Amino acid sequence: MSRRPDEFGRSATARRSRPERRRLLHPAAWWVWGGCLGAAALRTTNPLLLGLLLAVVAFVVAARRTDAPWARSFGSFLRLGVAVIVIRLVFQILFGNRLPGTTLVTIPSVTLPDWAAGVSVGGPVTLEGLVAAFYQGLRLAVLLACFGAASSLCSPYRLLRSLPAVLYEAGVAVTVALAFAPEAVMAAGQIREARRLRGRPTKGLAGMRGLALPVLEGALERSLALAASMDSRGYGRRADVSTKVRRLTTALTMTGMLAVMVGVYALLDGAAPGALGLPVLATGSLAVAVALFAGGRRSTRTRYRPDPWLGPEWLVAASGVVALAGMVAAGRLGLDLDPSVYPLAVPTLPLLAAAALLVGLVPAVAAPRPPLALGAFPDRSGRAGTGYPGTTAPRTTSSSPGAPGAAPNTAEAAA
Repeated sequence: MSRRPDEFGRSATARRSRPERRRLLHPAAWWVWGGCLGAAALRTTNPLLLGLLLAVVAFVVAARRTDAPWARSFGSFLRLGVAVIVIRLVFQILFGNRLPGTTLVTIPSVTLPDWAAGVSVGGPVTLEGLVAAFYQGLRLAVLLACFGAASSLCSPYRLLRSLPAVLYEAGVAVTVALAFAPEAVMAAGQIREARRLRGRPTKGLAGMRGLALPVLEGALERSLALAASMDSRGYGRRADVSTKVRRLTTALTMTGMLAVMVGVYALLDGAAPGALGLPVLATGSLAVAVALFAGGRRSTRTRYRPDPWLGPEWLVAASGVVALAGMVAAGRLGLDLDPSVYPLAVPTLPLLAAAALLVGLVPAVAAPRPPLALGAFPDRSGRAGTGYPGTTAPRTTSSSPGAPGAAPNTAEAAA
């Protein structure tokens, strides 16, 4: 058989090979993965485990992030996490509890009245207090990174389209809230570039003063444009159902959500009874599922080519659940999830918890590779085509207000 290249320089093997299938993962799978990893971060203050979890999240984002504008929001969440740690340390130095320990420095203190007992301003700053504040700030920073990863890996608009029919009204508010951070990042990039081209400052206090208000206004304009376009298209219209079905749906939803909250709290609190954990959470989830199925019949909205839920989605969601379950099991076994601060001790790495967190790396391999570029998405056969459902075309300049590709009006005003 001839192996000579053809007129395009391709060999016979390359001509026979099928193109790689690329598609976007279901957004709910990413949010289940990110939410479970965030819950796992709340289970520990061990800096070794938190650092491992942050590395896992960052690796998955680097491996499966698209080139969409909202995918750049992960870096903003990381910077926000660093700011949280710094603020937590500053608050500990100025207003923290003055517990005994190794005194590093003593700052001037202020005597407060009796009704403010327990609150301190100034005084000795101990090493133990700073380490405890760092642990707590790091936990919150990793939590922000987990939700930032889920926000950067999937489009908020595709998440809204995938919500069950009974959650349309609440889903609009939640999606607008989730879309605010990515929209703010995109608006900041556009305004910063416009100011840089016009020779105006983009860094320091002067740059922050020129960016803050236009960015917030631009993100709010985009969110309101999304809500207005959905309302003009009849989003969330309901069909007539019996009063019995409506009352049953409401009761099941309220009861199920209450049981889910109690079950999640019991899982996160190591001192809670075991009977309030998984059993209550499973019962609440079943009640919510029944309520969603019953309430979905009230909606007349249809979906065009809905996002599929296939094997990769199950693997990604299961990896987050396994990571959370491993952290819960490690806490039940009494492993070193919360290292001692008083007295100060060197944290150790629990192998069971570390192995559970490493399961969170599964999406880097199991999730399908995202499309190469916006506007060049493969179709269902794997070839580059007109676009995969749920994606958006590249942003282009448009003069109509509120258009998907139009830059916010505040960008021109700020520039």
